[in-house]
Amino acid sequence: MTVMHKLGALKAFAVAGAFALAAPATFAEDKSDWPDSFSVGTASQGGTYFVYGAGWANMVSETLGIPGGTEVTGGPVQNAALVQAGELDMAMVTMGPAFDAINGESALAPGLKHDKIRAIFPMYKTGFHAVTLAGSGIKTFADIPDGAVVGVGPAGGTPGTYWPRILEGMGKNVEFRNGGAADLAGQLQDGLIDVYTWAGGLPYPSFSQLDAQTDVTYFGFTADEQAEVVATQPVATFTIPAGTYPSLEEDQLSVSMWNFAIAHADVPESLVYEVVKKVMTSNPQMLEIHKAAAETLPENFDKNTFIPWHPGAVRWFEENGFDIPDELKG
Repeated sequence: MTVMHKLGALKAFAVAGAFALAAPATFAEDKSDWPDSFSVGTASQGGTYFVYGAGWANMVSETLGIPGGTEVTGGPVQNAALVQAGELDMAMVTMGPAFDAINGESALAPGLKHDKIRAIFPMYKTGFHAVTLAGSGIKTFADIPDGAVVGVGPAGGTPGTYWPRILEGMGKNVEFRNGGAADLAGQLQDGLIDVYTWAGGLPYPSFSQLDAQTDVTYFGFTADEQAEVVATQPVATFTIPAGTYPSLEEDQLSVSMWNFAIAHADVPESLVYEVVKKVMTSNPQMLEIHKAAAETLPENFDKNTFIPWHPGAVRWFEENGFDIPDELKG
């Protein structure tokens, strides 16, 4: 099966609601090359991507007077592949899957370098954290013994993909155990795993539940460990604030993976410009959509270090005083 056929077969997702069309607005932009409608790839229903994506797509549609809608997908890996193939105009990705896609290492289309995806605006970050039982004797990553069993999240998910890479890069000789959040929390309490690692929006409900039910120890990176992880993985520096969980009394160094909105390179420059303008100047409205939008701010453009920017996004950011590196101008 060819990559295109494979992508076509996987494009069996539902349209999340009808396309919205408001009264046309007046723009200085030439809209003669705009499509009749636009599509935004999100993820499964009930998740942050689904809510956040539907919100900004509808907001943009109402403002620009062009029908726009969201499509339920398998998430970042499939979103990147479908934008690459031109089957979605825009979508949302975490930087890890985007990094793999650009380098031809997508789990969906291995060997295909996704050279048509372009960054359009920053969304929010996903933090990484680790916990163990207080009686384990583990207080740092250096304390994790050879042969320890580490829960790392679902196979193919962000924590399930990147925690093994992080720990192997730190030289840890451990067994990785995949599972959902509640499942791994239960396994930690039952002594079936030694360490539970996760990545997501803070606070993690499963960590909060553990904190309420048993004595736990949270641990983060040393400054050197954090620097090494940032140098070898598509993540940024991050701090887990004290008080995120009742038992967390001090800040801990960690890393985070940013989420960015992307578009196909052939989406008209003027359309992307207006999309970016609307999202980047409407943070109060974005916060009404989802609280994660607290980080959907133009100054976070610099969290993208490898996805080429769409020319429409470059124009908006540079007009507003943000310098896009020449090597990232798509």
